[in-house]
Amino acid sequence: MLFVGESAKTKIEELKQGESIGEDFFIRVSVVSGGCSGLSYKMDFDDEDQPNDQVFEDNGVKVVTDLKSFLYLCNTTLEFSGGLDGKGFYFSNPNAARECGCGESFAV
Repeated sequence: MLFVGESAKTKIEELKQGESIGEDFFIRVSVVSGGCSGLSYKMDFDDEDQPNDQVFEDNGVKVVTDLKSFLYLCNTTLEFSGGLDGKGFYFSNPNAARECGCGESFAV
């Protein structure tokens, strides 16, 4: 399961309204190679299903990931932190053995 925190839900709704993104769009999350810890998160709006997609809905937000990425993201929560010291969107990932200082990449 992938989870969506209240703060992330609020920001996603704001972005959808501000960008005039239709209701058919969902959040696509994936894990890609890169970053100082080896793996990085990627997040986009998408409206096309792909083979082997894993589909979750939490807190009224549809989140989709590919099967390979789900192995790294299982039980992860998408959060949002705003303000001057805010990180923007970030992932609270219980599977990460370590994360880089900026929180953009992780290792398992």
